[in-house]
Amino acid sequence: MKRIESIFARPGHKALIAYLTVGYPSIEATLELVPALVESGCDMVELGIPFSDPLADGPTIQRASYRALQQGITPQRCLEVAHQLRQRVDAPLIFMTYYNPVLHYGPSSFCHACADAGIDGLIIPDLTPEEGSELERLTQRHHLGLTYLVAPTTTEERLGFIATKSQGFIYLVSIRGVTGAREALPVDLESLLVRLRRKTPKPICVGFGISTPEQAHSVAKIADGVIIGSRILEIVEGSARPTQAVASFIQPIRNAIEKC
Repeated sequence: MKRIESIFARPGHKALIAYLTVGYPSIEATLELVPALVESGCDMVELGIPFSDPLADGPTIQRASYRALQQGITPQRCLEVAHQLRQRVDAPLIFMTYYNPVLHYGPSSFCHACADAGIDGLIIPDLTPEEGSELERLTQRHHLGLTYLVAPTTTEERLGFIATKSQGFIYLVSIRGVTGAREALPVDLESLLVRLRRKTPKPICVGFGISTPEQAHSVAKIADGVIIGSRILEIVEGSARPTQAVASFIQPIRNAIEKC
């Protein structure tokens, strides 16, 4: 949790957060890609735990999760990978998963294992703050940030409630629907962010749909962080040298954010 807080404590700094599915296209690739992302300018990395029914994810992340599951990637294997990555990078590492794998593992055991592996926080898209009290207590006990999502459809009343509950930062979903690169971001994104800012001083990071330096720059002008996932996985999927390709993609994104 302290590693997450340190990123947002830097005056004027805008966070760049990347997403990867653990074990896609292989464990070895994950162990190479995460350090490359950090070296290229990412402040944090979300490590996706593959799940068979990823309701919030679009076709790109669904394909990656399916292939990782086919190769035998489990939550336990993801924890082992996180432990290996913690020896290689100092950047915050966040697990993004669904509640079913956490429940199956055992929430208390899972949080304990995350802390031991060097994980800094959790994002669980299908866990609402109304149902998250137990996991909030466990994550706080183990010094993990439990980040909740705010969607364009979130009511005014719930904006404040989610903001109060979310730890580390608030994940603002920019679009209605599932993850995936988009040609353009919604015109009402700024107004949604302004509404949320009225409710909380906590950092707000925007994800879903961001895929270009221009989009990242536009988001960074109004938010505290930019989250990119599907476009990174598309590059990994389509490249013979994914580590170099991802690094080449991230560097101009970082440069665009720095110009804010």
